Amino acid sequence: MIGLLRNGLISSPAIRLEGQRVSIRPPLARDWQEWSDLRERSRAFLTPWEPTWPADALARTAYLRRLRRQIIEWRDDEAYSFLAVERRTDRVVGGIGLSNIRRGVAQTGTLGYWVGETYARRGYMSEATRLTLDFAFGQLGLHRIEAACLPTNAPSRGLLEKVGFQYEGYARGYLRIDGAWRDHVLYAILREEWRG
Repeated sequence: MIGLLRNGLISSPAIRLEGQRVSIRPPLARDWQEWSDLRERSRAFLTPWEPTWPADALARTAYLRRLRRQIIEWRDDEAYSFLAVERRTDRVVGGIGLSNIRRGVAQTGTLGYWVGETYARRGYMSEATRLTLDFAFGQLGLHRIEAACLPTNAPSRGLLEKVGFQYEGYARGYLRIDGAWRDHVLYAILREEWRG
């Protein structure tokens, strides 16, 4: 499933999960320009909700470093990163992933996602989240998926609640977002609660 390419990159896993309007698949080296263009066009929309972008955040070299790390995390069962693509056009609409995979007695992971501004509020990320939860509870055999967002991020809270996450609490100074330690609301969903 994961091999070595001639240019020294380890290849992404060959998996694609299909929804009605969206598919999710691991990012590929060839996705850099489209990913970078979408992130750049959506910069003002995304940066209030994300960690501070480094100066080279959208550079090809930074993207390839990120891709290498994601492939190794996938191989080591630490994290699973996907791009969400529109099925009809195969255009990148956002990204979604599971990180902080904890096995043993926990069987838990953390969900994170972003969507390009032009694709927001159109149901793409809800569908991508459902596909990711199917993958997490099915193929990965996880028991619990956690997610956190800023209390003021009403669209993100709405998405989590729409797909079945339950509100669990409030975490002060939880993550450093847009250059400042920010409080977050915490959500989770258990395998037995997932309705697919």
